Amino acid sequence: MKPGEKARIISMPDSRRLNDLGLTKGTIVECVLKAPFGDPKAFRIRGAVIAIRSCDCGGIETEEIK
Repeated sequence: MKPGEKARIISMPDSRRLNDLGLTKGTIVECVLKAPFGDPKAFRIRGAVIAIRSCDCGGIETEEIK
């Protein structure tokens, strides 16, 4: 995702860490910032901004929200 884009999570791996961050099926996430070299990115999730590395997001499938 690029900054400014929104998406809804449609499937994801079973990960307690991601669940603790608020990432569950159906959650809407918005990319708000990315690091100069692209990793990590900051996402708005349920009103909080959380930085997540690409390696932690592997396996998450989303659908774009326009």
